[in-house]
Amino acid sequence: MCLGVALLLTAGARTANAEWKRHTIDDSSQGADGVRLRDVNGDGLLDIATGWEEGGQVKVYLHPGHDHVKQPWPSVIVGEVRSPEDAVFMDVDGNGIFDVISSCEGQTRSVFVHWAPQTTDHYLDAKQWKTEPIPCLEKQAMWMFSTPADLNGNGSTDLILGAKGSGAQVGWLEAPEERSDLNAWKWHPICDAGWIMSIMTFDADHDGDLDILVSDRKGPESGALWLENRIGQKGVDSPRSWEEHRIGPVGNEVLFLDWKADKKGSGMTVWMSVKPNLTWQLKADSPFSTHWKLDAFEMPTWMSRAKAVRQGDINQDGQPDIVLTCESASDGKSGMAWFTPAASTDNNTPVYHDIAGPMGIKFDRIEILDLDADGDLDVMTCEERDNLGVIWYENPLNH
Repeated sequence: MCLGVALLLTAGARTANAEWKRHTIDDSSQGADGVRLRDVNGDGLLDIATGWEEGGQVKVYLHPGHDHVKQPWPSVIVGEVRSPEDAVFMDVDGNGIFDVISSCEGQTRSVFVHWAPQTTDHYLDAKQWKTEPIPCLEKQAMWMFSTPADLNGNGSTDLILGAKGSGAQVGWLEAPEERSDLNAWKWHPICDAGWIMSIMTFDADHDGDLDILVSDRKGPESGALWLENRIGQKGVDSPRSWEEHRIGPVGNEVLFLDWKADKKGSGMTVWMSVKPNLTWQLKADSPFSTHWKLDAFEMPTWMSRAKAVRQGDINQDGQPDIVLTCESASDGKSGMAWFTPAASTDNNTPVYHDIAGPMGIKFDRIEILDLDADGDLDVMTCEERDNLGVIWYENPLNH
């Protein structure tokens, strides 16, 4: 693979008094591990699914409306399972009501469907939720992440999953005609994996089907890659149903990632959090290119080890900014900040703006959205060592 020269940039000074105001959605359990968003009740506002890894709970939070968004959100425990690493909304049985999928690691090594009540009136009634393991995945791997998507183009939502550890794979569950029969869901492995962190879908080659963007943090081929969907050409079970396309160098510990397509053409930018303390920006003329230009940005010393990245226009200047989180942010270090990559600034030294301040140690994946409807982008995440829980930070731009 041919790459552009990697340019290592040193961070500018920490912006003084820049911490954003933190709002708590829920801190009632232990080890909140990721937020996944979807409007599940049709009110036009995004709701949350979260797994509490140490607490053994999977919870749903319904957006309370903009007037109450700074208060704890209405919630329900949809299931209790051990070591839930990820939780995501999915209408598994196709009845129009969103269920929740939880992926569990540790000794659990299973994926569960948390079946929603049959009517939305009972959505916040924990007694109306039922939990059932997916048989073909039970005790098969330490499952880390899942993403619903229609991969074979038949109009029925399937499920992509990734695991970590011995025997880990990336693969997909094919939805059967009778979607409520979990015994009928069929597992299709795509490739081996070390430790999957991100799974995103996008029609990268504009051929009408969904391709998969993956980050894998461990193993001899760790890094990021596109999995090109060739099911329509080769068939579901063909060894050539998927083709791998590497993004950037192989062998680096890449955690969470994000991407943005070039609206003027087929170009793409991918951002990655890379251990120990880097943010990578990779650009190419096409998603499946073998030529990626790499710029590396070093996190400031007042932050800690890299964890997640997310792009969005934080300061409303028309350019993509990067929000990043980290883990091990103890001893007064900050666990979250934002910066503008040097490619979109007037010089080669990015300025990092503190968001979280000294509170919080281990942060997770990021969602960026305007939660308080004031016209700027706020930041939502989880923190699991200081037990800040499910939280969001209020962008001070439009105050």
